[in-house]
Amino acid sequence: MAHPFRFAIQTGPFSDRLALVEFARKIEDQGYAELYSYDHIGAVDPFLPLLIAAEATPTLRFGPLVLNNEFHNPVLLARTAATFDLLSGGRLVLGMGTGYMQWEHDASDIELRAPGARVTRFDESIAALRALLDKGAVTTQGQHITLDVEDLGVRPQQQHVPILLGGHGRRVVSIAAKQADIFQFTGLTHEPGTGKPSAGGFGREHIAKRSRWLKEAAGDRYESIELSTLVQVTKVGDDTSAFHAKTAVRMDVDADLLDATPFMMIGSRAQVVEKLEQLREEFGIHHVVSRDPDDFAPIVAALAGT
Repeated sequence: MAHPFRFAIQTGPFSDRLALVEFARKIEDQGYAELYSYDHIGAVDPFLPLLIAAEATPTLRFGPLVLNNEFHNPVLLARTAATFDLLSGGRLVLGMGTGYMQWEHDASDIELRAPGARVTRFDESIAALRALLDKGAVTTQGQHITLDVEDLGVRPQQQHVPILLGGHGRRVVSIAAKQADIFQFTGLTHEPGTGKPSAGGFGREHIAKRSRWLKEAAGDRYESIELSTLVQVTKVGDDTSAFHAKTAVRMDVDADLLDATPFMMIGSRAQVVEKLEQLREEFGIHHVVSRDPDDFAPIVAALAGT
């Protein structure tokens, strides 16, 4: 039996309180289930604006998509996450990623570890966060993290705060298989040295490979993991041919790839609905995050909960 579709938004007027309240209420009315922020130097805090949005809406869930693990101490992050969940009435989804952008780390004087060490620390951090959020305590000694916390001092309202993990490499997929409640295919690959993202993993063959990795590593957990895509570009309408062509040139990808990839949703309402249904049937993807709530609203109206 297919899992029902759920839709979310990753954007918002996060630095404008009144606009954010209006925005959050609007997307809730449109049928979106979640509102996500982001974690970048040069942008607002990933948690604080979401509390304002939570006060304005009774059903939306909230979270960062995704936190840069290199920026955060797992104990302090667990404290913030638990506090947010408590104050929002149990509506946190904690999104985590390994981090990748060198300039942000240079600007903030926070080390960006080499890829192997970064993923090892990510594994240790997620395990620690899971223990701290579930039990309020953790004792662990790893290569990068040593903790001995008897009582975090604050407990989330949810008995189990869902963790969303996004990534592309096999080790990150394997970590998600062990720990994630939601695994998000990203399709982005990163230039060595700078972390500059590109569409190197947009092909369906890449999704198939990562889907297989996840299933093999997760075992019995696999059916309980929600599978997600972060849509980079959305354009829904009766005539999207010019936009389609410009996007292919801008992204430096073949036009056929845009039609196949789960990271681009360009076409008529019927075409995008059909594409999402095919992606769910082929890969199990049923959690869809967009950055254009109005353009994607007809898709949500057609598929949410089905």
